[in-house]
Amino acid sequence: MDSEEESFIRLFPPEAPQDEGSEDPEQLRREVERLKEFYSALEQDHAKLQIAKKAAEQRTQELKKEELNKIFEQQLSLNEDEERTHQIFAIKEENIRLRQEKQVLKNKLEELRVLWNDPVRMLSALPEKKMVFKGLTVNKDDMNKLMLTPLIRYPLPGGSALITFEEAKVAQRIIELREHTVELSCGELEELDQCRMQVKAVPVELLLPSALEIRLTQSSRSILVSNLPSLDISKDGLLDKLELFFSKTKNGGSEVESREFLEDSDQVVLTFTQDGVAEQLIEKGFIQVPIGKGTHEVKISPCMSADISNMQLQPSRCPRTVLLLGIPDVLSAESMRDALEIHFQKASRGGGEVDALAYIPAGRTGMAVFVEDTG
Repeated sequence: MDSEEESFIRLFPPEAPQDEGSEDPEQLRREVERLKEFYSALEQDHAKLQIAKKAAEQRTQELKKEELNKIFEQQLSLNEDEERTHQIFAIKEENIRLRQEKQVLKNKLEELRVLWNDPVRMLSALPEKKMVFKGLTVNKDDMNKLMLTPLIRYPLPGGSALITFEEAKVAQRIIELREHTVELSCGELEELDQCRMQVKAVPVELLLPSALEIRLTQSSRSILVSNLPSLDISKDGLLDKLELFFSKTKNGGSEVESREFLEDSDQVVLTFTQDGVAEQLIEKGFIQVPIGKGTHEVKISPCMSADISNMQLQPSRCPRTVLLLGIPDVLSAESMRDALEIHFQKASRGGGEVDALAYIPAGRTGMAVFVEDTG
């Protein structure tokens, strides 16, 4: 039990009762003094209680602040961990995209290396088309010249697009910017962080023939029939009439093995089953053939076949076309084409008028065919 000195309240021993009428002035004075001392002790105890109360309140505030600081530090640590997790995830996604892009470029480089080392394999880049070789008699310098328009087949990987602009300077500007952020406001995505995508613009490099040697061979059984009339008759009907006429020996022909129209031409190739027939018909030059209600003069020419004996290639960059890589499969093909065209038509983003656009979704492959730019 605490001593009397340590207690806030001091208890005085009771005084012995006094008889009424025997109050001593000295005794009253001592009683008053005692009560004053008791009141003073109470005031001191009250002051100590107030000090203790303030100290307790201050300590409570300090504890609350310490607890709030701990909670804040924990929340800050959680936010830092979450941000670090997002950064790690973003880095992993970027690494995956770069590896995919590296593989695409590596495959493309390997294809170009194989084609460069073996030009014969570039024959698939030229059109498989039967042609008619005509000599010009007006100017000797232009005689027997052959003009070829190559059709270059360019493989396209999944997640890519080819975009052709009306002006070459726009394509060059898009390539120089390289990285592009495309808005995907097509109503198919709900999450805000998925409404943009990053694509990379790279130039389109092609291998074009710079020199070509062709070996010509005249067919011993085929003829080229030209100067055919323009009549209201189907192609099959016209082929039937030509086959019927040239299969007769009295017309200088024999049994016809095959007949066909040359592609993009009004000329017909007839092939006989016997040798020597074609040579005799070619010597005549022109023959009257009954077609429709009348007789028409058609021209008989040699049928030549061509083999490429040597070809030299040189790299060339498409001036108006750009290849876009790294396109994610997040929209339908039509919506993705619309989003790309809208983005790259805006001058504020370095774009301009789009002449053509082809998109290959991820997981698929495509083949683009390039022709000579006559614009």
